[in-house]
Amino acid sequence: MKILIIDIDITLRGGVARVVSNLANSLSESHQVDILSIYKKNELFFMINKKINVYFFNDKKYEYIGKDIYRKYKNSILMYLLFKLKFKYKYFCEIIKIYIQNKKIKQIVSKYDVIINNNYFLFNKSIIKNSKSIQIMHGNFVYYSNDLLQKLKYFDTLVVLSGKQINDWKKYHKNLQVIPNFIPFVSEKVSNYMQKNILSIGRFENNDEKGFLRLIDIWEIIQKNEKYNDWTLTIVGEGKNKINIEQKINNKKLKNIILKPFTKEIEKEYLNASIYVMCSHYEGFGMVLIESANYELPSIAFDIDTGPSNIIENEKSGFLIEDNNLNEFANKLCILMNDENLRRTMGLNAKKIVKNKFSKEIIMKKWEELLKNI
Repeated sequence: MKILIIDIDITLRGGVARVVSNLANSLSESHQVDILSIYKKNELFFMINKKINVYFFNDKKYEYIGKDIYRKYKNSILMYLLFKLKFKYKYFCEIIKIYIQNKKIKQIVSKYDVIINNNYFLFNKSIIKNSKSIQIMHGNFVYYSNDLLQKLKYFDTLVVLSGKQINDWKKYHKNLQVIPNFIPFVSEKVSNYMQKNILSIGRFENNDEKGFLRLIDIWEIIQKNEKYNDWTLTIVGEGKNKINIEQKINNKKLKNIILKPFTKEIEKEYLNASIYVMCSHYEGFGMVLIESANYELPSIAFDIDTGPSNIIENEKSGFLIEDNNLNEFANKLCILMNDENLRRTMGLNAKKIVKNKFSKEIIMKKWEELLKNI
């Protein structure tokens, strides 16, 4: 089977690019798989099998084409009427760019049996009508505007990562499949629970959806007790909100917080910690929770609508905290910091959950079944 996987930007250093890379690598073991990335902000960060072709659009090229067309027709009656209707120059360039992208996508997808789309909603039904199509929804339902949700009808199958919002998704698509993310391998390495280091990983988005600003508030509560002054909090991530995170740390005069950029050697960060924390306001799944569990780290997370409760078994593999209850989060974190044996017990349970629910073997069976019946 020939499969094309489309992503908005496979070079981003975030969860979706990692998940798409994992899926492409796994499917390539039994299918011909290629990746089409609409943008290319960086070089490839996550490992992709060499037999997978990765194609990129040059977004600057389309912008220039839009400007050229604008210059050519700027004195035409059509352009005069558009601007009378308060049509903006930048919108014109964007429409031209989208039109050319979609035209090229239509040429590309015709070569494939199945299209698996991720985070790119600008094309229409005519572009993918000759191929079977799957749309993966990586985000929480609340992320998406009604305009984007209406485009889901173009796809044959809708894949969601959690069943918690299934009734919401059903309003926009009749053929739904729940297939969680997976870890590409089950590690034999485990953390040393004597390490007094807490880990959190994620992109520093402008809207702080990963909740790092409230994680700093939690750390302030922890650091009021001198008993925990020998503990560190390591935050691994990048993004535009970094300046606000750094400013908040400095304003509160907090110590023992280490900010690190994304790294290809992320395994070392998991192995250098003994607790994982996630303070997200929204999640589609929470890939970092199964990655940390893979190294037998217990986790603490706010019990937001989707993500953590699918992965953490409360008081067995970690703690689920009422959303935005910062004091309770700090209390449960102190319980784990105080008890090395509890960290070990919960970490072992977390690893078992990953093996039983989120291993590559289990999740890829779901994908192969979907591809067989689509």
